[in-house]
Amino acid sequence: MIERIKTEPARIGLFGVGHAVYWGQFEGLLDKLLSYHGELKEIIGGFGVKVFDYGMVDSNKRAFEVSREAKRDGVDVIFCNMLTYATSSVFAPVIQEADVPVVLIALQPKSRLDYSTANTREQLENDCICSVPEFTGVAVRMGKKISDVIIGKLRGDFKAQEEIREWCDIANVLHSLRGARFGLMGHVLESMYDMHADPTAVAAAFGVHVPLIEIDDIMDVWSTVTEDETAGMERKILAIFDTPDPVSDPLTEKLTAKDLKKAARAAVALEKFVAKYDLSGLAYYYNGLDGSPQRDLVSSFIAGNSILNAKGIPMCGEFDIKTLIAMFIMDRLGMGGSFAEFHPFDFDEDFIFVGHDGPHHIAVAEGKPVLRSLKKFHGKPGSGASVEFKLKEGPITILGITQTRTGFKLVVGEGESKHGPIPPTGNTNTRGFFPPNTKDFVKRWVMEGPTHHYALGIGHRASTVKKIADALGIECAVVK
Repeated sequence: MIERIKTEPARIGLFGVGHAVYWGQFEGLLDKLLSYHGELKEIIGGFGVKVFDYGMVDSNKRAFEVSREAKRDGVDVIFCNMLTYATSSVFAPVIQEADVPVVLIALQPKSRLDYSTANTREQLENDCICSVPEFTGVAVRMGKKISDVIIGKLRGDFKAQEEIREWCDIANVLHSLRGARFGLMGHVLESMYDMHADPTAVAAAFGVHVPLIEIDDIMDVWSTVTEDETAGMERKILAIFDTPDPVSDPLTEKLTAKDLKKAARAAVALEKFVAKYDLSGLAYYYNGLDGSPQRDLVSSFIAGNSILNAKGIPMCGEFDIKTLIAMFIMDRLGMGGSFAEFHPFDFDEDFIFVGHDGPHHIAVAEGKPVLRSLKKFHGKPGSGASVEFKLKEGPITILGITQTRTGFKLVVGEGESKHGPIPPTGNTNTRGFFPPNTKDFVKRWVMEGPTHHYALGIGHRASTVKKIADALGIECAVVK
């Protein structure tokens, strides 16, 4: 019932390299290599990206042209197809001018030569690796960095294809970040020093814009919501969520009609609001006076936020724009990305609960998510409907974004979500197991100086996150 937003695909620049002297020496070699190039282009295009193919680069002049064309086309990642030996002069202008990741791809057409009949022509058709060290060496001498080298076979090499897919995923993240609009509304929860972030620094580091939004901006939209729209959203919420009876926590009760209606009206307002301001996500916190419509509205965001998260528009409480960006990165990697923090250990079974009160990415819930009424939100003003669910069981990744004295820092780690009961508190909790043991992992995590929030998603993607951080020029600590 939740339709994902449509996003523009990433832009991949692709060119092949070769040695022009060969074309006159070996008739048909150029056409053969270009046919291999077409096979790689087809593989890349199958990963949901738009490919800008610049063809064969076999001269320094053409390399300069490609560097300009790639900038004109606004590519997010450049793939250099190592088709055969090529002098580094056909690559140097591209790497010298590139301000996006450059990946060398050396996929050999044959898994091995037929040594009884091998000849120079056959060697040249499979000489994909020959000039890779020349290219990487020249990049280093120019003070530039090649982001990755993918080595393997052109056909049937699923590991190599997964490496290409990973870079297409990274390109989608980089493309989505460029020009994204992450709204900030309200203020930091009093005394929560780790939540503060300078919008200009955020814009500079991640290539985004941070609109500063007044509570009155959403109140204005909220006032336009009709009874019919509210009733329609009530039906949608009841179809998405279970609403069970309370269990052990006296703060919880079965979802009330009053809280359902407030949550539904707020959800409609949020959808209209993000459309009106063209938001890619929102981080917010606002107290409001007791009994005021502002407090009633903000305390009713949770269900609507969770639906928007599942649509691909992350919504983050406690004014935490850094974790909002972490959630956005996870979402664009197809991992979900819920707002989370550490909750109590279970030292007997060696796990820790990870979760949070407030919005979550219900698309990655294990089973149907639960909506309960809370008589009070602990540590915050207000009451109302709150989301409770477990993350899908299996591999998980946690990603935090923090600030040091000199800039931003990503902190990432991998673990497992395993089956078992969670506290029925109207908050999300997942049983997180981390290597080598959970206590030592958490100690290493906190020693990296993170914020107390992070994004929680499914799958193991720490290496991908590290490559994204490298592409952005941001420090990244992988906790193990």
